Amino acid sequence: MKHLLLTAAALAALGAGSAANAQSARDWSGGYVGAQMGWGQRANAEGERLVFDTDLDGQFDDTVRTAAGADAFSPGSCDGVARGAARGAGCTGDKDSNFEFGARAGYDWQFGNWVVGGVAEVTRLNLDDDVTSFSTTPAFYTSTRELNGWGALRARGGYAMGDNLLYATAGVAWAEMRDRFTTSNGANSFTVTGDDKWVTGYQVGGGYERKLTDDVSLGVEYLYSNFDEGTATTRAGGPAPAGNPFLLVNSAGTDMRRSKDMTQIHSVRMTASYRF
Repeated sequence: MKHLLLTAAALAALGAGSAANAQSARDWSGGYVGAQMGWGQRANAEGERLVFDTDLDGQFDDTVRTAAGADAFSPGSCDGVARGAARGAGCTGDKDSNFEFGARAGYDWQFGNWVVGGVAEVTRLNLDDDVTSFSTTPAFYTSTRELNGWGALRARGGYAMGDNLLYATAGVAWAEMRDRFTTSNGANSFTVTGDDKWVTGYQVGGGYERKLTDDVSLGVEYLYSNFDEGTATTRAGGPAPAGNPFLLVNSAGTDMRRSKDMTQIHSVRMTASYRF
């Protein structure tokens, strides 16, 4: 968060400086290639847990119960990876922020002081998002969602003041996601589906860019990314001892997945572009 706040402050300062030094617009029309690097941070996802479908009707609104009728997951959940089988051992933290970098290419058209265009980018960003639920056995069940990066196509529109350009951007993005499941439960079998995929989302943001020469410009940019992860599903099946809670309602087993299916990222980055 410190990285985001510091860079956001720099963005505000640069934008204020550009407004104070406004002058007749230079030509921003044409194509460009460039790169970006900065810091990405996952939005707060506290309070997540695993949810269950014991009757396999596709609705994850069931409680896994023991043969005596007790809630088999009454110990609760925590954010992160389990330190041990019992809830009291706690969980490690997520890797919810990291350095990001990538490349971009785009084209702009200028109409007076107004500039409109489009930009395509690829970005590498590795983040892990873990949630663990605990059963009374005791045992832990951990779902890990890993973001590896994205490709995006966005529109861009802004206002040019001499060497300075203030702009907003929005568009569609495709992220590479990987889901993993780990557990200390050795009695059941566990099968994960939908664990590797590209997911669709959207991005909105804004930035400031300044020309150093007719061809070279530097800038700062904020970007909010929201991806519909679609949640992987894990089937807890047999063989297992008689009275196993996962098999009591439906002998085929119980499905489980995460309670939230969105991944949200805040990014602040420096940009560099070469125009031709």
